[in-house]
Amino acid sequence: MEQRTMGQHPAMDRQAVHDDYARARQTFHMLLDTASPADLARPSDGTRWTNRQLLWHMLFGYIVVRVLLVLASAFSRLPRPLSKASARLLDAATRPFDLMNYLGPCGAAKVMSPRRMGAVFDWVTASLERRLADEAEADLGRGMHYPVRWDPFFKDFMTLADIYRYPTQHFDFHHGQLTVDRPS
Repeated sequence: MEQRTMGQHPAMDRQAVHDDYARARQTFHMLLDTASPADLARPSDGTRWTNRQLLWHMLFGYIVVRVLLVLASAFSRLPRPLSKASARLLDAATRPFDLMNYLGPCGAAKVMSPRRMGAVFDWVTASLERRLADEAEADLGRGMHYPVRWDPFFKDFMTLADIYRYPTQHFDFHHGQLTVDRPS
């Protein structure tokens, strides 16, 4: 049952976020540890990426949260129309974003080994867990508007609490598109 704090937003279940990060971390390592080079090179299901590229994209979902938290913290202190205008501007740039979002994993997966991806996943999730532990409850209700065309999990307005939950939603969605554990 969610509790309301300060009458504005539901209290965040921080332990649930930690548990989700731990589950994703365990899943990510299992996928990396059991996938053969041929599995990693195989196309994923429903994307133009290989499994290796999609795994990097799943990792990047956690990396980008570090930036989103800084942006939301800053924009939440400004008049709300500024974040709304920024989100609209970013929505207008969806096509270049989509291209960069596609090409980024194509290049990154070539230079980052699966072993390194696992180490970065551990580092970034631990970093997010430490930051979440330090967040004041009132700050978790702060937020900003987001470009909803960029990601199916972006909402028009997202709080810091929403942003902490986002990478695991993104991870779980893309996990279903991997074909590493399916027969060729």
